[in-house]
Amino acid sequence: MINSTHYTSPIGKILLASKDNKLIGAWFEGQKHFLSGIDEELTEKEDETLLKAKSWLSRYFNGEKPAIGELDLAPEGTDFRLEVWDILREIPYGETITYKEIADKIAQKRGIDKMSAQAVGGAVGHNPISVIIPCHRVVGSDGSLTGYAGGLDKKIFLLKHENPEF
Repeated sequence: MINSTHYTSPIGKILLASKDNKLIGAWFEGQKHFLSGIDEELTEKEDETLLKAKSWLSRYFNGEKPAIGELDLAPEGTDFRLEVWDILREIPYGETITYKEIADKIAQKRGIDKMSAQAVGGAVGHNPISVIIPCHRVVGSDGSLTGYAGGLDKKIFLLKHENPEF
């Protein structure tokens, strides 16, 4: 069973979902890939996992820097996507990384010469736990703000929220 609840952020409503006491989703309503990969029915019920996620988001939007590790996350995806999302968790608050840098990390880890930055972009775009797994911190090689499933306006807000000089 998947439990769900809504969180109202300064940039829109976020649907939170948990399964087996782990957070599996945090999607902005109307974003691309909304509920992607979820094939079970959601039940509107706040459990401890969802309450912790709401508290985490409130602290984040109030200017605190809650650690990702405070929440038990279980995004569902392919091995490649999980590998990309693990790298996203390592991006420090207020900093950015490029799709190419992520691709290079994966290539090095796998012992191969090259990994497609475009493939990384697809995985980043399918991140099911927005804000908490900080896919908004990924930018183009030239610093451009390419893509964000929730919308570029939200990406800009989140980046400026974390680093007013952005």
